Order: sequence, then structure tokens, then C-alpha cells
Amino acid sequence: MGSAEVGATWLCSLGGAAALAARDLARLVLPVECAGCGTLDEVLCAGCRAPLTGPPQRCEESAPRLDLMDGRPAFPVWALTPYTGPVRELVVAWKDRGRVDLTQTLTAALAVGAGDVAAVLRAARLGPWPLLVVPAPSSAAARRRRGADLVGLLARSVASGCVAAGVPARAAPVLAQRAGMRDQVGLGARARGRNLGGGVRWRTRADLPAAGQPVLLVDDVLTTGATLAACERAVRAAGGIVVGALTLAATPPPGGFPGTSWNEGPAGESLASTGWPQGWLERAPGRVTVKTRSTHRPPVQGQ
Repeated sequence: MGSAEVGATWLCSLGGAAALAARDLARLVLPVECAGCGTLDEVLCAGCRAPLTGPPQRCEESAPRLDLMDGRPAFPVWALTPYTGPVRELVVAWKDRGRVDLTQTLTAALAVGAGDVAAVLRAARLGPWPLLVVPAPSSAAARRRRGADLVGLLARSVASGCVAAGVPARAAPVLAQRAGMRDQVGLGARARGRNLGGGVRWRTRADLPAAGQPVLLVDDVLTTGATLAACERAVRAAGGIVVGALTLAATPPPGGFPGTSWNEGPAGESLASTGWPQGWLERAPGRVTVKTRSTHRPPVQGQ
């Protein structure tokens, strides 16, 4: 090897060493850790990522405020995983601690889950219109604090997942919160219901749906169901029909989901085994059937 080649190799090695040193210094200043469990040098470790990879499960019966109050059964709600343990930590980190590095992982996971839900919707009679994938609205303050409409990003990924699975769909951020609503974080079931009430509306300048056009709602977490119920009322008032909802996670009811058991962890802490069924997707197309109406009202501009 000539002196020039030796010099070039030395410079490359020096440059590589400098890059590694810069990376290590950055991690000392701003260390990367798993958003779910805190493991260093991992944005999201394999163990905390695993709950997001299972097929979505039906969970509407765990939401006490999802009752439509008019004799109709609650519309189906699917979630990827229970909102417990590391899943709760990573969702909170994403929403409220600036962990935007989780966005790609979470949106991709929900897009895959949307493909499973689309298989159910494809078996139902959804009519001639494309599926509207509608995100639950966030307040302007929450959007500013988070730097983006995070649930809107989830809705876009869900629409893409439905299209990939053969169901025509498009994301439609058409709902808004009315002025004066509080942030739902920290509110109990009754307070959430009172806070929302009629607090969700169809945006004034958004095109109305065709009469009977199917809508799939999207949210990050199913808690009491108050948010989704308020969204359903706004969609129904505008002329659409909610055929279901899809969320990243669902808060377990008191006592946990069926099959929950408690075990002692390595440090004596209580660990829940949720019994969340894996590898199974309840197919109940009769619950989401939308009959084609005899009159067709094309979308018009809102007043």
C-alpha cells in the first residue's frame, strides 16, 4: 500500500472515529431510550414494539360511555392492544413528551391493523361511496403543543391501509371541537361525558358526506368511549353513518379484559396478564352493515 493510500485510509478511519464520537457525545447530551421501558439506545425496543404487531381486537364493550342511548348497539371498536404498561408509556411519550420519533412506528402499526379491519368492512355492504376515515378532533392548543395533529396522522395511515386491502377510502379531518371544551386528559368517565356533550361538530367549510356514506373513526386511545360517541353524533347529524372505529389501544375496564390475571414481578410488583387474545379478529359484518338508501345526496359544500 502506497503512502497516499495509507493516508487516505487513516483519514477515513479518523473520520469514522469522529462520527462515532459525535454520535456518542450526542447520546450523552440527549440520550435515546425506549419510550416504553427506558432501555438505552433504542427508540422502541422489540419487547415494547411487540404488542403493536398483533391483529386488532373488538373492545367496545369495555367503554361505558359508548352507549348510543337510543336502543342501537354500540358500533364496533377495534384496538391493537390494551392501554397498559409500556404501551401506555410510549403513547404518553408520543403525545405529551415530544417523542415524534415514534410517529412512523405507530402510524405503520395502525396501517397494518387497518388492513385487518378492512377485511371485515369489505364483507359488509358499505354502499357505493368510499369510506371516510375521520380522526377524532384535537383542540388547537393540543395541536400546537404537540407540533402536529397526531390523530390526523393516524387517520391518514388507516386510510392507506384500507386502500391497500381493497377498500376505497380517504382520510377526512372534518370534525372539530366546539369552543370552551377542556382537554380530556385526567377526566373521569362522567366528566368526559359532560365535557364533550355536544362539543364535537362537523367543520363548517368541510364537504358533507353523501347520505349514508360510511365513516370509520380513528383515535389514539379508547378510554370511556365519550369521545367516539360525540364524534358519532356529529357524523350522524351531517348525514354519514359510523360503521366502526379503530384505535391504537384500549383502556381495560375495572378488573381488566376477560382473562386478566395478576402475577408478581421480579421486584415484587404486581404485573397484569391481560388475556388479550392474539391471532384472532372477530368478524361480525352484520354489526357494521349499511344499507344503500334509495335517495342519493351528493356531497355539498357546508354552510
